[in-house]
Amino acid sequence: MAERSLASRPPRALAGRAPGATPLLVPTTLREANAFVARFHRHSGAVRGHKFSVGAALGDELVGVAIAGRPVARHRDDGLTIEVLRVCVAKGAPRNVCSLLYGACWRAARAMGYRRAITYTLRTETGASVKASGFRVIGEVRRQSWDRPSRPRAERESRERLCWERAT
Repeated sequence: MAERSLASRPPRALAGRAPGATPLLVPTTLREANAFVARFHRHSGAVRGHKFSVGAALGDELVGVAIAGRPVARHRDDGLTIEVLRVCVAKGAPRNVCSLLYGACWRAARAMGYRRAITYTLRTETGASVKASGFRVIGEVRRQSWDRPSRPRAERESRERLCWERAT
């Protein structure tokens, strides 16, 4: 019988974990990461594609994931920039799991030859994990419609966000 992936296993309560337990980085597939995001992310859904994804696990339990891919904004897609598309942790996960995942994405991207990593946070979020991982704010993205005369789109909710960067 094939072994089930960490993301597909039923969630267990994290409250019983030892207070000093340190999560370890584990490889994840896009399918596993998207399933985790669908279950735990507050405001974003699955992504269509990625370059790589990474998870954080306590024992055999996945407590967080990060998904990195090509920048969504085409003017930032220069071939040397990666975007951290999603970072998501389970409720009750140990502190600093987000920072662990952002740092892992940066190190993996650097090893693959990328020179710059970007990510976005909602204006209402503190960005503490992103900042702790060495990213800095480089701009603000104002709320706007995706609908254009040349390409009509159904209205979706748009929020003001901050753009963060880490570069060599």
